[in-house]
Amino acid sequence: MALSENSRGALLMALAMAAFTCNDALVKSVTSELSIPQVMAVRGVMATALIYGVSRYLGVSLSLRAVMHPLVLLRTAFELGATLTFLTALAHIEFATMSSIMQALPLVVTLGAALFLGEPVGWRRWTAIGIGFVGVLLIIRPGPEGFTPVALLAVAACCFTAARDLTTKRINLDIPTLTVTFFTSLANTVVGMVLIAPMGGWAPVSTYALGHLALASVLVFAGYQAVIKSMRGGEISFIAPFRYTGLLWGLVIAVLAFGEHPNAYMLTGAAVVIGSGLYTFYRERKRQGDVAEKASAAPPA
Repeated sequence: MALSENSRGALLMALAMAAFTCNDALVKSVTSELSIPQVMAVRGVMATALIYGVSRYLGVSLSLRAVMHPLVLLRTAFELGATLTFLTALAHIEFATMSSIMQALPLVVTLGAALFLGEPVGWRRWTAIGIGFVGVLLIIRPGPEGFTPVALLAVAACCFTAARDLTTKRINLDIPTLTVTFFTSLANTVVGMVLIAPMGGWAPVSTYALGHLALASVLVFAGYQAVIKSMRGGEISFIAPFRYTGLLWGLVIAVLAFGEHPNAYMLTGAAVVIGSGLYTFYRERKRQGDVAEKASAAPPA
């Protein structure tokens, strides 16, 4: 039985979250020996080469004209901001904390859609967004105890990623997903190379780090493809909640791979964020259903 656009988008989003979370774990495992720009450059070279090979195999044209589209350029800029802030935060805070903060992403997407795209958001969803951000505060715990300033970079990464996703939704479907993915990866690679010298220079890359980054490049490629396709098809309000599957992966990896023990503040904050996010999606689907019902009940002109 063929999947609907929404079901296909939801499945792709869940797969993307699994790929990105595993990629994050692999990257975090090498940040003790490589700088963030070097991670971006090494992983980027392998990911870009992989994307180029797949594009050639499938006969997809990597048109420079397509990448010069203002929305593609804007998306790439947001992606660069997200990558730099996310990787820096990832290297300095616990994996479970990072995964939990990123669960606020759907709320930030809803907030951005209301503020910048003019999408209607009622008082109930505004309240849910506010409660969700209270959950984020529980996770990062502002104050002398428990707060790490670099956690604010994780919040910034969340905002950059939301802006990237909102921009992705508006890119014309005539521009192939592989084209967007290739030039995004290439931009990350170039920026990483440029920043290596001013941020400590080149360090020898061990076989361990190279192997982890090679696998990470495959996962980040798969994640890019899946998340772009999911956001360009189906309804965001239906698909976005499946981002929360990433937290399950994050908690399991944090405990098993990094020996972390998530505390009550983090788990409570994550639950508040997820609950608020799920409620916003419920209200959005209800609003869409009410609009459709009114439209079908209206008398013909």
